[in-house]
Amino acid sequence: MTDRKDHIVAATAQSSLAVPISQQVLLLHAPREPYHLQKDYSVPALAHGRELLVRTRAIGLNPIDWKAPDYSFGLPELPYIAGRELAGDVALYGTGTSRLQVGDRVLAISTDYRDLRKGAYQEYVVAWDYNTVRLPPQVSYEAGATVGVAFVAAVLALGVNLGVDFTAVEDGPDLLKLVRSLARSASTPLPADIRDECLSGIAETDRAGPGDWIAIWGASSTSAHMAIQLARLAGLRVAAVVDTARHGLRLAGHTDAYQAATTTCSWQPDLLIDSHDPERAVSVLRANLGSKLRFGFDTRGRESAQSLLQALACSEGPSQAQSSPPSPPATPRPSVSPPLSHLVGLTGLPKGAPPPGGVFHSVPIKLFHEVPAVGEALSVWLEKLLASGRLVPPVVIGVETGLESVNAGLDRMRAGEIRGGRLVVRLAGDLL
Repeated sequence: MTDRKDHIVAATAQSSLAVPISQQVLLLHAPREPYHLQKDYSVPALAHGRELLVRTRAIGLNPIDWKAPDYSFGLPELPYIAGRELAGDVALYGTGTSRLQVGDRVLAISTDYRDLRKGAYQEYVVAWDYNTVRLPPQVSYEAGATVGVAFVAAVLALGVNLGVDFTAVEDGPDLLKLVRSLARSASTPLPADIRDECLSGIAETDRAGPGDWIAIWGASSTSAHMAIQLARLAGLRVAAVVDTARHGLRLAGHTDAYQAATTTCSWQPDLLIDSHDPERAVSVLRANLGSKLRFGFDTRGRESAQSLLQALACSEGPSQAQSSPPSPPATPRPSVSPPLSHLVGLTGLPKGAPPPGGVFHSVPIKLFHEVPAVGEALSVWLEKLLASGRLVPPVVIGVETGLESVNAGLDRMRAGEIRGGRLVVRLAGDLL
């Protein structure tokens, strides 16, 4: 590891972005406590040639940032620095970085919650270069801070779990092909706990493609916002299940903020269904799509995932070609006819084994930060999508100012005040 003084000298030499020795951070000292502001905390040092130091300009608040301390999970150590996504400026880059330069406006995506240097709740954040995305001029820091985690979750769910090929969309990746080719290389081992999902989660003959239907339950979430756009860009047809009293007008395409944002991106679903009565929603899906609905993506939790499962083709009865439940993800599945139905649960899956003809999937989020080739493929593609305007960030519905305002922002999220968009914290003194 290079000495901290060397980093500061290097940063000063490379640009006008001088890096101080200390900074302000938010620390969580114990579960069920608010975050505490500390003003004299060391600026993190780079430990690898592909790491960057980013000066934080705006932070996107995520539900995990209040749920983790409230329910005491996802806290690998205390005191803890939370925060999963931010936008800012590259202040320093390692010797192995070539794609990004000091001064670049970027969004940094931290799915690696165990490394406190990468937590967004601080003035200077370490990020892998392959988890960092240049912002085009038309995308503000605030908007950039809303995109990252939702995009990663959505694209991995579609591209790996469901096998969607994005090569026809701005030269995007075929993630399933990429991951399985990497698995054959001894130099790029896949994390053990997601290896089976990546290699045998879905058969080549089952992959979702143009014309296929996907139902997205919880379509008001930011991950769903990304998933709808990506699925439509890849040629899939989308049934969105959402509380239409709160979000129907926006998803139907009649919100001025969205109309002003883009003219090239299709983010409206093909079928909009009210989730207020889950049984009715299932009936509508089955009546309209029947056996055509083989793919589901749930963003809410186990209960709604169970409802979505009832709408998939596998719920209509045992497959004639397969009279027993498919083997678990750890075992490769033989190709069957008719194809299997696939349910991805972002925050939970139904209890028990899937029904005959059905498969459950969990999003292999580790691919983004533990497999550089995957992380870089997604980051480079996201740059293209944002630059072309084909992917629209979520609407920013509130901006707080200063790290000390994070607790108030998270309280608003706890109270259910933030719906249909994202809440962002702008660091004090920054004009974005």
